[in-house]
Amino acid sequence: MTVKDYNEAVNQYSDSLYRFILKNIQNEDKARDVVQDAFERLWVNIKKVDGLKVKSYLFTTAYHAMIDQIRKDKRETSMESADPASYSHSEQYSDLQEILHKAVEKLPADQKAVVLLRDYEGYSYKEIANITELSESQVKVYIYRARVFLKDYIGSMERVV
Repeated sequence: MTVKDYNEAVNQYSDSLYRFILKNIQNEDKARDVVQDAFERLWVNIKKVDGLKVKSYLFTTAYHAMIDQIRKDKRETSMESADPASYSHSEQYSDLQEILHKAVEKLPADQKAVVLLRDYEGYSYKEIANITELSESQVKVYIYRARVFLKDYIGSMERVV
């Protein structure tokens, strides 16, 4: 990888990488730090990284840095210990995007990350497995569980619209 390739990677992937991390940790400063760390690691390993795999390298590096940040902040909670009433939604409301955003925020970190990579960023199951270092079947399970939770949280469309 050359310096020109690195600069192109910054221009091409910084926005989507930032959006992915920000969606997960909900803190602009920490999201910028994680993205900056990912690009710094890419710069340090510029000779080792294949130019064709730079996107995967950046998302993998940022994902792991984000997980480290989450663990550091101890913000991860278990869905088993949560009260079902606290994550269910029964109000009449018409802003589906806001409701969906709130629902995604209540997902465990692993489920949230795989759903965002799949549904927001458009990665394949195999790519998500590489980024998160999970098996492809575990990625599918996490996505399924997250979607079931989101469906239960949002409820029927009649209540939302």
